[in-house]
Amino acid sequence: MSTTVASPATGAAVPMADVPDPVFAQSMVGPGVAVEPEGGEQDALAPIAGTVVTLHPHAFVIAGEDGKGVLVHLGIDTVKQQGEGFTLHVVKGETVRAGQPLIGWNPETVRAAGYSAVVPVVALDAQAGSLSGLPTGGPVVAGEQLFVWD
Repeated sequence: MSTTVASPATGAAVPMADVPDPVFAQSMVGPGVAVEPEGGEQDALAPIAGTVVTLHPHAFVIAGEDGKGVLVHLGIDTVKQQGEGFTLHVVKGETVRAGQPLIGWNPETVRAAGYSAVVPVVALDAQAGSLSGLPTGGPVVAGEQLFVWD
């Protein structure tokens, strides 16, 4: 069964290999694509429908009914901000719909703090060849298809 994974943010697609963090760049937790988000106050959206199984101010994992998990990480090393500048709209264990706002944040604030605001979107424990339609660049829109996971 295929799962359509939507972009959590509007911006430009970035190949995972270009993310400035080796865990993501080397796809250690799984393959995917990153989004360099536009600036300004915005909400990170749920990439799939499912249950919030992990929730931090700067990152979350949604598990779909089929067991597939998608990790979204808002910026790199943003855990060091200790939640500052991030507003949670959901709680762990909550069932969410694709496109639902999960975390409010401002990529400009992240950049001003000296961190990359790039947003890795990872298909957890997926095989590299199981993703299709991965954009290698160009614009992406929050809530619209980012890639398909077979």
